[in-house]
Amino acid sequence: MADVLVTESILGPAMEALRETFDVAFEADLWTDRTRLMNRVAEARAIIVRNQTPVTADLIRAARNLQIIARAGAGLDNIDVRAASDAGIVVSYTPVQNAISVAELTVALMLALARKIPAADQHVKGGGWARQRYTGVELYGKTLGVAGFGRIGFLTAMRARAFGMNVMAYDPYLASDALTVIEARAQLVSLDELLGASDFLACHLPSSDQTRAMFIYDRFCRMKSSAFFINVARGDVVDEAGLVRALQEGKIAGAALDVRASEPPEKSPLCEMENVILTPHIGAFTDEAQDRVVASVCRDVEAVLNGGQAIHFANFPSPRAQRGD
Repeated sequence: MADVLVTESILGPAMEALRETFDVAFEADLWTDRTRLMNRVAEARAIIVRNQTPVTADLIRAARNLQIIARAGAGLDNIDVRAASDAGIVVSYTPVQNAISVAELTVALMLALARKIPAADQHVKGGGWARQRYTGVELYGKTLGVAGFGRIGFLTAMRARAFGMNVMAYDPYLASDALTVIEARAQLVSLDELLGASDFLACHLPSSDQTRAMFIYDRFCRMKSSAFFINVARGDVVDEAGLVRALQEGKIAGAALDVRASEPPEKSPLCEMENVILTPHIGAFTDEAQDRVVASVCRDVEAVLNGGQAIHFANFPSPRAQRGD
């Protein structure tokens, strides 16, 4: 059986190098077949996943020889970290490797919403030339609200500063004298204050018990009717039905979503709205970010399987107990 099981499409030079050292089973669609996944993981020493493979407690129990779970991405909501820790398995991830790409996508979506670029593009391709219909707004002088001021939120804020935007941030785990807050010249505020003051509100919150369905209809109603909402974090922090209602009633001016609660999502009224931009969870999908992400997880897998320590770990750097019969 393979040393390393790759259950999603995770490619790059570092993966090819890993395959020269270890027996790597690359099955890009394995995440779609739970029974086959459970069978395949039974003998693996390492598993490399993105966000579509649920690494649950029952899968961890089935993985008798597993030493490391490597997540090619920053979020850990598809991995039962506690169960992995209880089993002595290292959980490795890539907390900062895709941050620049996600921040740049956030700014791109802000600009696209502000200048109505997707709708104008489709209008011209359809033979139209109604310039006044696509009058937009500037970013300059507007307030960017950032919900979640971690690495990605900080990088987004710094780019917004280059456009002459004011920055406000909500993050219950930061103090106003945090270096990132000071460097971005951000004003740390409550969530209610953020909602009321933002012209553009960018969500960079992780999925957790505290953040799921944080953005509901009532909260969208507290925003300016001219404001735009952007989510490039996790889909389940937004109540989509509430967002649809808020958009239909003109409570906010528009939205851009790179992530959804269920991926791929079912057909939604959002698909018919000209003031909504939808992308298929591409925040981290640039050549540069993927090279960094794949290199990081492969490096950690190689280190652990060779008896060394992971660099980017969520629990501990090396296995706590030998797995097996």
